[in-house]
Amino acid sequence: MGIDVKGLADRLRDNINSVIVGKEKNIDLIITALIAGGHVLIEDTPGTGKTLLAKTLAASIDAEFSRVQFTPDLLPADITGLHMYDPKESEFKFIKGPAFTNILLADEINRATPRTQSALLECMAESQITIDGITKNLSEPFFVIATENPIEIAGTFRLPEALLDRFFMKIPMQPPFNHDELLMLDRFIEDNPYDDIKPVCTGEDIVNANMECRKIFVHKCVRQYIVDVVQKTRSSRKSILGASPRSTLALLSAAQVYAAITGAEFVTPDHVKKLAVPVLAHRIILENGKDSSADKESFIEEVLEMVSVPTEQW
Repeated sequence: MGIDVKGLADRLRDNINSVIVGKEKNIDLIITALIAGGHVLIEDTPGTGKTLLAKTLAASIDAEFSRVQFTPDLLPADITGLHMYDPKESEFKFIKGPAFTNILLADEINRATPRTQSALLECMAESQITIDGITKNLSEPFFVIATENPIEIAGTFRLPEALLDRFFMKIPMQPPFNHDELLMLDRFIEDNPYDDIKPVCTGEDIVNANMECRKIFVHKCVRQYIVDVVQKTRSSRKSILGASPRSTLALLSAAQVYAAITGAEFVTPDHVKKLAVPVLAHRIILENGKDSSADKESFIEEVLEMVSVPTEQW
């Protein structure tokens, strides 16, 4: 008997909701990426709860957690680790960096130089690190939650397309509504609820949930729908660079996990449509300098309107 994926997601969701207010959709997306084995880039202005959301998710899982505050002077070895000479033993010993963990919070990732950002490429793509010609595998699960501030320019470095494509999803936080912000004041007026967070699952539970979600049924017509959506991002005149084949696999995996955490036994076109924007939008380049997140999200919405949705008679 496999693990109850919906029950696992419900426990994580309830735990995170006890701290974070009004972000139910974002929480579901992050849980989906976590179980699918992907990585998440959270983008929005300062003070919207990006770091707190990442820390709360990490605290909800009984697994190793590391945090790196990215700065312009951060070096790749500060993330991956390095070999240091031990004069007593007369040999080099490897000192592990913070990337040797289960959940890595890369805070303000766009403040680091491209050289340092590239240190995450192998980690995120292959769950391994190669240092001085020696490859070391990372433990499972390995989940990167990166945050970035889109409005600052000074002291920041734009993430290259190769790194963006490694992120399973890109999720905006957005300011809370009036009633949510009032609830936030009520919740934090005396204590910080984050201090009371306890783990509700283990890292092994996440790995098992990933294996269970691969069994979720995806009809051939839904698979064709996923391919049609991705292909449309490439053939449109509005795009210079469409979504990659990696994004096709990501959209399929995300749809399977999302179906599982919502209690469905199979993937529907609606699941695909809900996930298309966070999975695909950050992977494309549009013409005429329309490079904002809002422009890309609108483009994916247009693509979804143009592609025929499969029905029972399809």
